Amino acid sequence: MKYYSLIGAVGDARLVAETRDGVLADLTSLHDELAALEDLALAAALSGESIDSLAQRLLDGGTADEYDLTEIMDGDGDAVLDIPFEPPEVWAAGVTYKTSEMERRRESETPDVYSMVYSAERPEVFFKATSERCVGPHDSVGIREDSNWNVPEPELAFVLYGGEIIGYTIGNDMSSRQIEGENPLYLPQAKVYSRCCAIGPSFVTAESIGDPHSLDVSCTITRDGEQVFSGSTNTSQMARTCQELADWLQRHNDVPNMTAVLTGTSIVPPPDFTLQEGDTVTIAIANIGTLVNDVIVV
Repeated sequence: MKYYSLIGAVGDARLVAETRDGVLADLTSLHDELAALEDLALAAALSGESIDSLAQRLLDGGTADEYDLTEIMDGDGDAVLDIPFEPPEVWAAGVTYKTSEMERRRESETPDVYSMVYSAERPEVFFKATSERCVGPHDSVGIREDSNWNVPEPELAFVLYGGEIIGYTIGNDMSSRQIEGENPLYLPQAKVYSRCCAIGPSFVTAESIGDPHSLDVSCTITRDGEQVFSGSTNTSQMARTCQELADWLQRHNDVPNMTAVLTGTSIVPPPDFTLQEGDTVTIAIANIGTLVNDVIVV
């Protein structure tokens, strides 16, 4: 099942599930203590049910308010789309696709470190963002004012609860290629800053996603109404599995529930391309949806 978070007409949080194509059923209208995905995940963990089975039981037991997804996406509904959940931490994996390894070598003054990590047993896993640094769909992602080479990184993201992968969403790992390319030790500054990560538009449970390693991913960037970049890939090209990344992240490292983990990208704009304020980044992943964000300088 696919879940969205909405902000209602009076500013209240609503958790909704897409029960039919384009129809959102309001779980909060059935149980007012289920206002966020975190609430549903906790209830499922306490009951021993899966998230989907618990949601379906609630839906079967009452008549939920409904919203039209198309109207919500177009901004014409009585509610607006919000970030699907508030991740207390966001981590990211690097160099999980061959394309990423090649691009990192091209931009870096020390290219060998990227070749080594691509084929090493231990992956590159780094801290990406806090909740306060994340934005949701139709919000603005940031590019650093002190960098002249900035790009989006479209990525499949998984979500952890109780140490297990409970679902997936789309992530945009905004990145300063100039800063990282100058020295790998600058990675935190290239990756962690205000509005450095976008998540959304939905959360899809692990049991509903299908094979997470067989999903089409695409990214387009528009500027002044014209497309200036497009790229596509498939998660089957990942050199590591989501479970492998989850295991490495949690070795001797406790992460809070609802932590999101970005799994790397192979869609990389060419070296002569950089994002500009006013651009729009659109990322689509099969079975999850489309994440749209405009770009501002931070």
